[in-house]
Amino acid sequence: MISGKRNGFGTKGRTGLDFMVLVSTVLCLCLTGISVSATTQAEPPSPQPSQKLRFSQNGEFKILQVADMHYANGKTTPCLDVLPSQNFSCSDLNTTVFINRMIKAEKPNLIVFTGDNIFGFDCTDSAKSMEAAFAPAIASNIPWVAILGNHDQEGTLSREGVMKHIVGMKNTLSKFNPPEAHIIDGFGNYNLEVGGVEGSDFENKSVLNLYFLDSGDYSKVSTIFGYDWIKPSQQLWFQRTSAKLKKAYISGPMPQKDAAPGLTYFHIPLPEYASFDSSNMTGVKLENGISSASVNSGFFTTLVSAGDVKAVFTGHDHLNDFCGNLMNIQLCYAGGFGYHAYGKAGWSRRARVVVASLEKTEKGSWGDVKSIKTWKRLDDQHLTGIDGEVLWSKNSQCSIALAHASAPWMGFHHFGLVGGVPQGAAVFECSINLMRKFITMPKDNNQTEVLENLKIMQTDIDFHEAILC
Repeated sequence: MISGKRNGFGTKGRTGLDFMVLVSTVLCLCLTGISVSATTQAEPPSPQPSQKLRFSQNGEFKILQVADMHYANGKTTPCLDVLPSQNFSCSDLNTTVFINRMIKAEKPNLIVFTGDNIFGFDCTDSAKSMEAAFAPAIASNIPWVAILGNHDQEGTLSREGVMKHIVGMKNTLSKFNPPEAHIIDGFGNYNLEVGGVEGSDFENKSVLNLYFLDSGDYSKVSTIFGYDWIKPSQQLWFQRTSAKLKKAYISGPMPQKDAAPGLTYFHIPLPEYASFDSSNMTGVKLENGISSASVNSGFFTTLVSAGDVKAVFTGHDHLNDFCGNLMNIQLCYAGGFGYHAYGKAGWSRRARVVVASLEKTEKGSWGDVKSIKTWKRLDDQHLTGIDGEVLWSKNSQCSIALAHASAPWMGFHHFGLVGGVPQGAAVFECSINLMRKFITMPKDNNQTEVLENLKIMQTDIDFHEAILC
């Protein structure tokens, strides 16, 4: 890792994805109409009532992500990795000023703090440090949530104590853990539902689902070195919650054909974040690799299988701020926010903004989500916006189809439900497009036979399309 990363491990993850198996499985599923499912599991009880988040009257819901504040003791805490001219005047208060500027500029509907909110080792009193760190969000009266990183518990409060303190703070929608999950790893696993515009046909439906998970701190297994990972109990909770939300969305009122889009937030990136380079991502990767767990617990597979999550947002690696699309899920960093966190002199601290936008119905009222966009802002004189992009669009049907159809070829079925495979020409078209893309990709010797079979199948598209129709 670049110098300055403290108490961390530079484990670079591996994807383990095999496009040869992916393409052949997708085609077989599309052409035979096989539905794949896992063992039926009991549904969780209904979520407890909570403050209602909903889209604004302009049809938008905006989220401000703040990653890695590393707040400590306020004005007495020095900044790290800043320009020489800033050394004597810079402190935690610069982080506070940056948050206030971002809130004023963006006016978000929700503020999400994605871990390492405080740097426990340097905190005289962890509770007071948290109160100072979250003070701008509290003062704004904007709903906010927080999850834990790997440094929050290293001060005067345990990991459990930190999360309990957060849950008791003003204006927060943070939850200690889901009440329906009696046994679950970590602290701060919960979900929030975002309703449609008040007065619209969708006002009583959650049109955007937000998932928050505790990615842990460090491995508790003596033979495994490095960072922690999302456990099977957390994945089971996510699967059940996702399935329940989908069931509610496709039933009345205003029944829909598929699940509402979801966004997921946690601190430590998944090993799959190592899949990207400058050719297939938006943003930068300035770290020496990806600091994920050395264990791949299969959570990415779980997300793909569920089919509703369109983007994942993490922190942890302060000098990475990219988004990359893998299996039609955007994997995004926010970039380092706090001035007591390691960084790079001359490389501005930054924050990520995400906006979900609704479409208009035939009646002219606001409907469900049509797109999800993102950009980042730098802590410079003008809060410069950079790297704007569309993360997901409802009109991109191929993303929806392949998110479901690709699930069976991936492993770790013991972690999750694998939904039924979409049928019809839409999935077939997506599969053919993927097949054509695969044919042009560099191949190794093991892919030769499959490649030849795909070339044969490409000449027979009309026949197979007729079968599907």
